[in-house]
Amino acid sequence: MDTPMRFATRCIHAGQSPDPTTGAICTPVYQTSTYVQPSPGVFKGEYDYSRSANPTRTALEANLASLEGGAHGLAFGSGVASLAATLHLLRSGDNVILCDDVYGGTYRVFKTIFEQFGITATRVDMTNPGAVEEAMTPATKLLWLETPTNPTLKIIDIERMGEIARTHGALLAVDNTFATPVLQQPLALGADIVSHSSTKYIGGHADTVGGALITKDEGLHLRLKHIQNSVGAVPGPWDCFLLLRSTKTLNVRMDRHCDNAEKMVAFLDQHPKVERTVYPGSESHPQYDIAKRQMKRGGGMITAFLKGGITEARTFLENVKIFALAESLGGVESLIEHPAIMTHASVPSEERAKLGITDGLVRFSVGIEDSQDQIDDVERALNAI
Repeated sequence: MDTPMRFATRCIHAGQSPDPTTGAICTPVYQTSTYVQPSPGVFKGEYDYSRSANPTRTALEANLASLEGGAHGLAFGSGVASLAATLHLLRSGDNVILCDDVYGGTYRVFKTIFEQFGITATRVDMTNPGAVEEAMTPATKLLWLETPTNPTLKIIDIERMGEIARTHGALLAVDNTFATPVLQQPLALGADIVSHSSTKYIGGHADTVGGALITKDEGLHLRLKHIQNSVGAVPGPWDCFLLLRSTKTLNVRMDRHCDNAEKMVAFLDQHPKVERTVYPGSESHPQYDIAKRQMKRGGGMITAFLKGGITEARTFLENVKIFALAESLGGVESLIEHPAIMTHASVPSEERAKLGITDGLVRFSVGIEDSQDQIDDVERALNAI
């Protein structure tokens, strides 16, 4: 194709061509562990062993790189495997500035795995650039952030964090799982690495687990690829095939997620049993101006604070039907969860309190069902309190 493809077209075609052997329109599942060599040490392309490279994975990595506006993509077996690969760039004595509100599993990796090897993490409210500047030290080699954050949906200024990182000779990595490349492009805003739990919106169907890293920098890519191959936390070809199936509809799914989330926020904001909602697309959001600048829309995630405490929240969560009570997010089906008990239970209670993760907080992952059915379901459950 002579002219550059636009985003929706790249979702379907980037990294993928009809199979040269059969003309199959879908990238085949290359279910193989090894590859025949015509002569010792002579490979067909880069393929000698499927931990190192697999054609189905190659197609996925090229597709994700294109969607994020990067030059190189790497696929992993899970989102935390992507995080771990990034942290393997560091050495004992290095420091990471970590945004204070992150997925509980991210906190667990830093605290229980890498801290014992002498890699420290300083948790900072990154909505305050001054606090980030103050926390930087000569040992700081990486800034790791989510935006929107999980679960309180803070919005962090990626461009400003990139400026701080570059000034101090550190890398900036952005977990773009909640926004997806449809709504936000961190590399264009100054990030060095974009991370995804592709289990979530990238996969979109709650049927596979995966992760990804994307970068523009060739040297950084080679270092991360060495880690990917050496540590080996790679996805199998079938998982890569499922993710390629899913990116084809990512653009249209995100439109529906956003449409439905906006309608749900409007409903929750007027309900007497809801104290308040947090949504990046709402003008009431504390960082709305930043969200409007760096995101196309507000996304499919909503945080709501119910009036009352754990008893009221438990009653509500036991009475939803369309919103399935389950961990994870980003699928076509609506999910709901209680962070203090579920996804963020590994975060100490005093830390949760500082972040505002209260017993009345519930996190909505708004799916693509009929929006009125979603609202009716939530209304019934609220009425049960």
